[in-house]
Amino acid sequence: MNIIKNKDGNKLSLALEGRLDTTTAPQLEAELKASMDAITELNLDFEKLEYLSSAGLRVLLAAQKVMNKQGKMVIRHVNDTIHEVFEVTGFIDILTIE
Repeated sequence: MNIIKNKDGNKLSLALEGRLDTTTAPQLEAELKASMDAITELNLDFEKLEYLSSAGLRVLLAAQKVMNKQGKMVIRHVNDTIHEVFEVTGFIDILTIE
């Protein structure tokens, strides 16, 4: 998985490419932990994300919990497959998806 990072003041944008699964979730988790101090807006771009596993969902849930205290988190450009994962797991009600 590739992570393209863009930080502008207190706004952090991460574009994910490839698969967010058991192998790559720790990479995203480490990037978020290192980058989220003083962030009030977190944008995740899933346009080029092909697959999302339960390990990826766990990282997203942890990020959402942090951002509930600091600001807002938005996930954009979700494909139909990943959108279905969000619906089936109930994450559609927890996350802000545009």
